[in-house]
Amino acid sequence: MITVHEAAYADKSTLRNLLELYKYDFSEFDPEDDLNENGLYEYKYLDHYWTEEGRFPYLFRVGGKLAGFALVRRTGMQEGVPVYEMAEFFVLKKYRRSCAGQKGAFDVFDRLPGKWKVAEMETNVPAQRFWRKVIERYTGGRYDEIREDGWDGPTQVFDSGRS
Repeated sequence: MITVHEAAYADKSTLRNLLELYKYDFSEFDPEDDLNENGLYEYKYLDHYWTEEGRFPYLFRVGGKLAGFALVRRTGMQEGVPVYEMAEFFVLKKYRRSCAGQKGAFDVFDRLPGKWKVAEMETNVPAQRFWRKVIERYTGGRYDEIREDGWDGPTQVFDSGRS
């Protein structure tokens, strides 16, 4: 059973630790992301999730144990509806293939009704497969896949405002 809760400021160090695992996993797809002199990847926007409006940090647990996270940004409004972007998303390897990622994503989409963008790097084929499958299931096929200037890879766009 996966549970999703908004990360409080007190959870920041936990989220920072999970971000290190995420960035390590992600390093095979992003050749420009390197360790710093302290042997850490770091995530320069972490503090922004508690200091800027329109940022939403979530932690995932499976059976009460930490299992991953989602970081979401509200990027604006479109026709009076908020537009959200999945900034980062991570599920520990041991919980992948158990639908934890799908259930976590569904929960986050439901918590933030509006227009969504989920983008993957061109080189990250596993993420593309995951998000296409998850968004297909979530929307019943009602999504578009686009290419945007300034981003090297596909972006799925859809509306999570279920009635």
